Amino acid sequence: MPLSGPLYERVVSAPPVPAGLPLVIVLTGFTDAGGAVSQMVEMFRDDLEPAPIVRFSADVLLDYRARRPTITFDADHLADYRPPRLELSLAHDALGQPFVLLAGYEPDFAWEAFTETVVGLAEGLQVSTVTWVHAIPMPVPHTRPIGTTVSGTRADLTQAHSVWQPHTQVPATVGHLLEHRFAQSGASVAGFVLLVPHYLADTDYPAAALAGLDSLSVASGLVFNVDDVREENREYVAKVDDQVEGNAELTSMLHALEERYDAYMAGSNLGQPIIHPGDLPSADELAAELERFLADRRTDDHRRDDDRRGDEWRGDDRRGRR
Repeated sequence: MPLSGPLYERVVSAPPVPAGLPLVIVLTGFTDAGGAVSQMVEMFRDDLEPAPIVRFSADVLLDYRARRPTITFDADHLADYRPPRLELSLAHDALGQPFVLLAGYEPDFAWEAFTETVVGLAEGLQVSTVTWVHAIPMPVPHTRPIGTTVSGTRADLTQAHSVWQPHTQVPATVGHLLEHRFAQSGASVAGFVLLVPHYLADTDYPAAALAGLDSLSVASGLVFNVDDVREENREYVAKVDDQVEGNAELTSMLHALEERYDAYMAGSNLGQPIIHPGDLPSADELAAELERFLADRRTDDHRRDDDRRGDEWRGDDRRGRR
């Protein structure tokens, strides 16, 4: 069970926050297909250097055993303990436009208290809009743009950018609860669900992060520098394409996914769901094959890292014996 105590603390050195800024929410948690949100959180923290306004208590909100923090073993001692962070901050986009950013882990505990607190803080800051992004796996091809499902109170965004509008029940995230509570409070809120190719969902797929940033830009008017991410995506997609092109069966399966996607987007299947559970075997086979390819690549990378560390360890040992 979490410890009892304050849910958050205000940062004494926090900068003043102008009223009327957009609020952006990116929380890692239950689903993060393609590592979309985790990549965005890392980019915001590294590139934008947000100034914390409020720090939430991990001891109250986080299940450490489910998501263990990292610590560095440095030869003969432990160092660089990195506790998880969940912060409400003031950030600036590539053009210097300020916005409020809620970024970090999804709370495991105290959802209602956390949501009430965030809505209250947002109302106190008089934010103009609320936008959040998360990603789910879908049987769609990586050779087509990543689509979105849009929910919330902004009908203009839903009409223009929601390619799939299901009627279903899904496991909730705290982002869903935040959107629901913001909507109940009368806020202008939009939630973007990125529809990421399911056979790439367990990797850090740069295109997923790009789609998330594009969604934030559409909803808030913020501008982000994505040149490095675009280059990473070109290299990533080239490797996947090489794997597909070298296998006639995979090429055929990918074409089947493309045809289904194109037919849906053209409007010929508008009365049907984008997911067809009855005829997904080819997509699953494609997923399995590409997952094996990507897993082998990760294994090779880890093996090279292990070999390098082993060489360093043996070098240190030889020097010690001298």
